[in-house]
Amino acid sequence: MAGEKNVLIVAVPQRGALPPAVFELITAAKKAAAATGGTVSALVFGTKAADFAKQLGERGAEKVLTVSDAAYDSFVDEAYAAATAAAAKQEAAGVLLLAASVAGRSLAARLSVLLKAGVAAEICEISGSGGALSAKRYQYGGNIVAEVAFKSDVKILTVQPMCFEAAPVEAGKAAQTTPLSVPAASAGAQVASFKADEAGEIDLGAAERIVSGGRGLGNADGFKLIRELAHTLGAAVGASRAVVDAGWIAYRHQVGLTGRTVHPKLYVACGISGQIQHLAGMASSANIVAVNTDPACPMMDIATLGVVGDVYEVLPVVISEIKKRRGA
Repeated sequence: MAGEKNVLIVAVPQRGALPPAVFELITAAKKAAAATGGTVSALVFGTKAADFAKQLGERGAEKVLTVSDAAYDSFVDEAYAAATAAAAKQEAAGVLLLAASVAGRSLAARLSVLLKAGVAAEICEISGSGGALSAKRYQYGGNIVAEVAFKSDVKILTVQPMCFEAAPVEAGKAAQTTPLSVPAASAGAQVASFKADEAGEIDLGAAERIVSGGRGLGNADGFKLIRELAHTLGAAVGASRAVVDAGWIAYRHQVGLTGRTVHPKLYVACGISGQIQHLAGMASSANIVAVNTDPACPMMDIATLGVVGDVYEVLPVVISEIKKRRGA
């Protein structure tokens, strides 16, 4: 596949739907194609593949390959990797883009081996010209910017959610849809069943708004108030490492160096002092609101708006005011 310039978006569904990060990949793919001089196509999976193709077409995708076998309704990385490798070869794709999710990271590793490709993980910027492509990723809360160049002919990039604008919906636009012929899915593992831990919660990685709690809450019951504010704002629930270690909330909510790295438009830090481990995961948020009794804590230094006060006094007032303004 030496010298191939085309770009392939790998759209991995989540719980029967395309996650918002997939629509951000369209924007990233167009930047990559502008650098390499290639075209953009997308690959979708499962019995809803036709519906996914329609959604991608409305977002500006020109060509979508579909793998409609029901065996692909659940993510199994071995089967997905084999199908994606086949699609990459068919489309002469030298660049593959995936969301930096658990599935995306796993799939990128397998594709690296199958396609003899270099991987740039967790990238937030794409640039290049004249066929060359490079990417940037932010580390330690944006204090370090690493620029990654490729030596391999095939390049794989996992893209951090919220780094690129989601491609807007253009009513009436449609993509050229082509079924992809792949062997029947076979893998050493199969998905037996799936059960969501908490229905209705927004995933941290794709959230535009996040409300996080820390040790300043005092105890696990404090997350009832955090969840109420999050529900009122349509936000995801986050947490510091200290409260996860204390067993107040599950690990999947942890934001920070050893948890999730997030890039929301709004991050509300409640009772979080702002140790470097936590800041590394959220400091690049567009707007940060800190609620803390300590006006000198590190979180106040990076906050767009700092509120000095007890979360148990401040948050009920905020929740009440939001509901009142919305007519609730």
